[in-house]
Parts: sequence; structure tokens; C-alpha cells
Amino acid sequence: MGLKYKRILLKLSGESLAGDKKQGIDFDTVTKICKPIRRLVDEGAQIAIVVGGGNFWRGRSSGSMDRTRADHIGMLATAINALGVADSLEALGVDVRVQTAISMRQVAELYIRGKAIRHLEKGRVVVFGCGTGNPFFSTDTAAALRAAEIDADIIMKATMVDGVYDCDPKTNPNAVKYDHITHHEVLNKSLAVMDSTAASLCKDNGIAILVFSIDDPENIYKAVKGENIGTLVD
Repeated sequence: MGLKYKRILLKLSGESLAGDKKQGIDFDTVTKICKPIRRLVDEGAQIAIVVGGGNFWRGRSSGSMDRTRADHIGMLATAINALGVADSLEALGVDVRVQTAISMRQVAELYIRGKAIRHLEKGRVVVFGCGTGNPFFSTDTAAALRAAEIDADIIMKATMVDGVYDCDPKTNPNAVKYDHITHHEVLNKSLAVMDSTAASLCKDNGIAILVFSIDDPENIYKAVKGENIGTLVD
């Protein structure tokens, strides 16, 4: 089976990088996530990654802290994760570049759309850190924005659940999973796929989203190959 998608924007939550530790970076877990990415790159996939920062910082739970400052701290958390993912990929022999939305030239490239696309065309994985570079926007919105900018075929959102449900499956055992749903339905039903800003950006730009579980990192490989997993939003 060949690749169903050629250029992919993979969204990884910070929590997915923490493994059973629940915080920080567990490099055994990150390596397991990176192994299917390497296989896909070897088969010709062009992969960009947006990382969250929740394993280090949850800005919305920072109490009375100024929201802008809290979001800036969150951006720094995503930069840590981007460097961690890059290190694990490099250890597996993958050529990788980290690009950040705020300048930190000693440790990463500043995000430039043309350079990012060129890296992808050369077979390099590009890891995007620091979200959009702006407070009040989530890393989900960053994923939608970067996917639009690099003309990705799809956003693959690797989450802690195996798809999109009509309600929270953790609290309702009768929750119904969708195999396929439209952007319009996601917004109208306020389904927990992405925040509304990110969901609207995907809808307006016709960007498909595949939501699937990262519990088995092999799902990344299966998803890009077109196997029937998770929930497709288009």
C-alpha cells in the first residue's frame, strides 16, 4: 500500500510526549512516536510537526497570571518539546529542522514559509515550535495555520482518544464515535476536535483533519497509509 497523503501536518500534544510520567519528556515514548515517522519519510512522505506544551505548562490554569505572559511561557514550553522531538528523530537518522515562530536563533531557525517548504521537499522533517508566535492562539490554531501555509494534504491530530465522539467518552460510556464528520457539524455541535478558531480556519481553507489515538504510535504510519482509523473531518 502506497502513501495516501504526501505532505502531512502532524499535531502532537505535549501530553503525548510525557508518556506514563504525565509531565516532562519521556524519551522512550518520543522515540516510539518517531519510529513510524522515520519509516514514512523513508517512503517519501513530507512531514511537518506542530507540538503542544501541556506537559510543561498549562497557561489557562495559571490562576491570576497575565494571559499574555502565560501564553509566552507556553510558547517556550513548545520550543523545549520541538527540540526534544528533533533530537529523537536525529538519533534515528532523520534529517530534521526546528523552526520557531519567535526568534531564538541560537537554538532554532525562525519560521519562514519558503524555507519550511524547501526543507520538506528535500526530505527533511520540520518541527514547528512556539505556536503562532502570538498569545491567545492555541497550538491547534498553529497547526491549522501552518497546514494552510505549507499546503498540507491533511492535519493528523494524534490525541489521547481514538477519534471524535458526540460527548466525552471518559465520562459517558454511551458516547458515540464518528467515523466521518464535516467541519460544519464540528462547529455547530461544538465537538472537541480543535478549538473554534482552529476549526474555523480548517473549514475556511478546506483542510481535512484526521483525529486518532497516539496510544499506539504505529497509528501514525497507518493513518498516512490510508488505513481506516480514527475520525476524518472534512
